[in-house]
Amino acid sequence: MSGNSIDQKNEASHTTSLHWYALRTKSRHEKLVRDQLDKQGIEPLLPTVKRLSQWKDRKKEIEVPLFSGYCFVRFSQQERRPVQKITGVVEIVGSGSRPEPIPEQEIEALRRLMTSVLPYDPHPYLHEGMQVEVVRGPLQGVHGILLRKEKRHRLVIGVRVIQQAAAVEIDVNDVVAV
Repeated sequence: MSGNSIDQKNEASHTTSLHWYALRTKSRHEKLVRDQLDKQGIEPLLPTVKRLSQWKDRKKEIEVPLFSGYCFVRFSQQERRPVQKITGVVEIVGSGSRPEPIPEQEIEALRRLMTSVLPYDPHPYLHEGMQVEVVRGPLQGVHGILLRKEKRHRLVIGVRVIQQAAAVEIDVNDVVAV
């Protein structure tokens, strides 16, 4: 095997590797985008949170996207065009014309949060604050920013690329500085 064919093989495996990206969606199209991606066999992730919605005659608990206007997707560069053509997709978040991959640990932190029994809410993304790692409990191993709110501590889990975050109440004894 010549050196040139090794380079071609490495280039081929690089372009087929899967990475997570954030899709900016049209208003209220997050679930539609998720469902279309799923139908095409492309892995979506749409973190949601339950909200109590008030109508004239009743109240109902509904599931809404945690990050309004965003859906996450895992794809290879070959799937970029089909992803961009999905109804409701505005753009793949990135810098300039290049999509920016989301680190696997940020997606994993969101997944752990979604499967935990802890209540969580959207939270403004912070650029300052103490970076911490959870050392005990259902979010053990998750990194985030520690905040204090009304004598209680909260862990903020952020997705830097879309400047969005979620906050969950946490026992300050369960975290250590990173």
